[in-house]
Amino acid sequence: MNTSFWKAGHAPTLFAAFLYFDLSFMVWYLLGPLAVQIATDLELNAQQRGLMVATPILAGAVLRLLMGFLCDRLSPKTAGLLGQVVVIVALFCAWQIGIGSYEQALLLGLFLGFAGAAFAVALPLASQWYPPQHQGKAMGIAGAGNSGTVLAALFAPGLAALSGWQNVFGWALIPLLATLVIFALVARNAPERPKPKAFGDYLKALGDRDSWWFMFFYSVTFGGFIGLASALPGYFSDQYGLNPVTAGYYTAACVCAGSLLRPLGGALADRIGGIRTLLMMYTIASLCIAVVGFNLPSSTAALALFVAAMLGLGAGNGAVFQLVPQRFRREIGVMTGLIGMAGGIGGFFLAAGLGTIKQHTGDYQLGLWLFASLGVLAWIGLHGVKQRWRTTWGSAAVTAARV
Repeated sequence: MNTSFWKAGHAPTLFAAFLYFDLSFMVWYLLGPLAVQIATDLELNAQQRGLMVATPILAGAVLRLLMGFLCDRLSPKTAGLLGQVVVIVALFCAWQIGIGSYEQALLLGLFLGFAGAAFAVALPLASQWYPPQHQGKAMGIAGAGNSGTVLAALFAPGLAALSGWQNVFGWALIPLLATLVIFALVARNAPERPKPKAFGDYLKALGDRDSWWFMFFYSVTFGGFIGLASALPGYFSDQYGLNPVTAGYYTAACVCAGSLLRPLGGALADRIGGIRTLLMMYTIASLCIAVVGFNLPSSTAALALFVAAMLGLGAGNGAVFQLVPQRFRREIGVMTGLIGMAGGIGGFFLAAGLGTIKQHTGDYQLGLWLFASLGVLAWIGLHGVKQRWRTTWGSAAVTAARV
């Protein structure tokens, strides 16, 4: 990365945005790796466990719009500080008062949604400092914070086994408080920020059918990534009898694959085209998930296929956002919020749906096949609109997309 990039913006703010995003995603995902231990102590069934891990995902999706509004009306830094304080207070209460019921677990999940909404703060905070020629690098560095999910999957089950799952909330406060201090000290709002978006801008964007296509595509890629990440600890425990720590390691491998491939997916889309990349990624993910749905006898084989599927979904996330600015040059801020919200809603339905299907059918087969079919539907939809996009995006966009 050349020196002109580091001179073009504000590196301390970029670092603070990444750190805030990374630790926020770690906490947002925290109930997923702890799901088996929490469900055992609270005597939750598969459906309740699925809804518990899905609640932060849905809350984060909805709260992204609220945090985006606060970024516009106040500032990205102020919104980020408020969001961090809410999450820290919620975790402190969960640690000191305790989580003794299913309803209390859901309530904690709602507050953890503020951590999931960090997407709407970290990316504008970083990107507003950088000129167009460096936007990709800045967004890639700040957006790499979704790797925080790997930290939760790796460490949360082990800490829970050593000190109890309720104390994991207390352990999480240590890096969160350090991040709050660093963020408050080094993050700075850009001197020039875009005009606040009006509610009517969102309604206008929703009037374009392409908006719905992009929201659907991201609900499959990012929704699949975060939904599977939340459900996999329970899946590996139920399906193969793995203990929570081992199930966490298996899940961490899957989550790591998806996180690493997001920026590479964007780079691949730049090289061969966003639509072509997405078609490839939907094919890989759908095939792998469909095969896992046959209830493979080997946990290693299932792990390998889930890793491959998460690679496809992670790369697909990057490819979607490579296409967004080509189609929505003037509405990029509004569409980022809407598409991000759709991704979270997709993750909620996947995580909750897998738990519900497991509860009522006895296994995950139908749920996995339904999700694989959504990938096929996205493939068909993307292939179907490709020709229309060629003729409506303009020659510059067509060249950039290489469709």
